[in-house]
Amino acid sequence: MLDIKSMSMIITGGCTGLGYGMAKQFSEKGARITICGRRPEKVEEAGASLGKNVRAIVADVTKEDDRNKIVKEAINHGKKIDVLVNNAGNMYRGKIDELKEDKLMEIFNSNVVAGMMLLGKVKNYLKESKGVNIFIGSVHNRRAFPGASPYAATKGALETLTKVLAAELGEDKIRVNCVVPGAIFTEINQRAGIYDDETAKKRLDSMARIHAMGRIGKPHEIAEAVEYLICAEWTTGAVLDVDGGLGLGITED
Repeated sequence: MLDIKSMSMIITGGCTGLGYGMAKQFSEKGARITICGRRPEKVEEAGASLGKNVRAIVADVTKEDDRNKIVKEAINHGKKIDVLVNNAGNMYRGKIDELKEDKLMEIFNSNVVAGMMLLGKVKNYLKESKGVNIFIGSVHNRRAFPGASPYAATKGALETLTKVLAAELGEDKIRVNCVVPGAIFTEINQRAGIYDDETAKKRLDSMARIHAMGRIGKPHEIAEAVEYLICAEWTTGAVLDVDGGLGLGITED
């Protein structure tokens, strides 16, 4: 099994939430991490708190020039690219007859297309390092949440991409895997203007009873799963559920 301490990684959306948790865990073990985000204040805050092994840059993965910037900064910082964690994404909700086409295109661009384009840019670096791409899916593809069809559709696309790209890139010794988190308190709903912090936390905490483990998850628990898939040399095309049993569909007696 591989060791991440000498690896160079890109983690998109790495300044908050799950991405921040990964950057913290992996950098503390010696990996060189390049993280990006769109909000300068969050990027500055994350860079200051994570230490010298992390380079934090302002960049939007949906923009071509910014994707080029991310790759350039990662090479400058880590001298190579072993891992791409396609974590950046956004949320859009609504009833099917109320959805706006421009908003649908926007979320597919941020959650699916941007990650595909970035992976295309780092393919040759990953080929050289025999590296890995990790997509971040969602329990929305295990349980049906009314009003969440746009987000669920993008996350379903990532699971399909995991299989297809694992087959496509296997000849280059590049692995492609996906982690599917359950309910974890991050900023994604607040950024999308769906809930405020207090409402979002209460909503997630109320879901504890439908998890087999009786609680919602923590970012470091997703980082553990991502680390496993990074280091498991013979694992590709895997979709790993890390959801405390939420996706099992447990019902009350």
